[in-house]
Amino acid sequence: MRRLFLICAFLLALVICAQQPADRCVPVILTAGQSNADGRVSLAELPTEFQTYKYCLWSYGSGDFETATGQFVPFSPRVAKPGIERSWGFDAVVYKRFEQLWQQPFYVIKHTDGGTAIDPACQSSTHGLYWSADPAFLDSTLSASHGGRSLLKAFERQIDDCLPNLPENYDIKVLIWHQGESDQRAADRYYDNLKAVVQHIRQHLVAVTGQQRYAYLPVVCGTYAKGSRMRSQQVVDALYRIEQEDAHFFVVDAADLPLLPDRLHFNAQGAIELGQRIFARLLQ
Repeated sequence: MRRLFLICAFLLALVICAQQPADRCVPVILTAGQSNADGRVSLAELPTEFQTYKYCLWSYGSGDFETATGQFVPFSPRVAKPGIERSWGFDAVVYKRFEQLWQQPFYVIKHTDGGTAIDPACQSSTHGLYWSADPAFLDSTLSASHGGRSLLKAFERQIDDCLPNLPENYDIKVLIWHQGESDQRAADRYYDNLKAVVQHIRQHLVAVTGQQRYAYLPVVCGTYAKGSRMRSQQVVDALYRIEQEDAHFFVVDAADLPLLPDRLHFNAQGAIELGQRIFARLLQ
């Protein structure tokens, strides 16, 4: 009987601990990357379960586009690219699962732009925009949202604009990142480049919030389908190398997931499965 009581007490303690973060704070999720994070699956293929959201509020930016400076609106899957605005990606699945888990309002700050590289040397990034954290590059340009070439500045500026509109008890939980296809030509530098981007975002959050804990902000990053025409094994290896070295960086395998006929973007099945895997990894 005593053993049963101890087991019950332990389980109750786990439940209480699991509930406390949601009771104490308002969760915030950061999402960034290129087209697979932006979303390239037609809304016609979005399952009913992921079509309506009750608790998720978001601010969406894409290069020089932003929903409304610093403002949050109810989440509804869409992208900024002309002609395919009615599209969605794996993150819609992640947000729905968190709605079901948290049962309370939470916020998403998302900045995604298709075809964009980190390394300016690639010379293949959409509209000449780059995620680079190289100090010389950042000093030479403005935010992409203000006529420059820096997506990193655009993302961090969007975060800065959003912070005053969050509840005082907000807590930034994670950065979800999916990018790397456009860095094929600079795959040998992807390890250093992505490490620098992650460090820059973490340090920026510490600076603007005054919270040292964001120096260890968890980052969850998906890989790429083996059938992708823009997959680089060097880029994949870089992700796993960072995971081995950074206790707060987590890689989610997507090698077996199916793609659209363009052999680049996840199809509906692939996007749903990647979203499920990312959510499962976040729970760990």
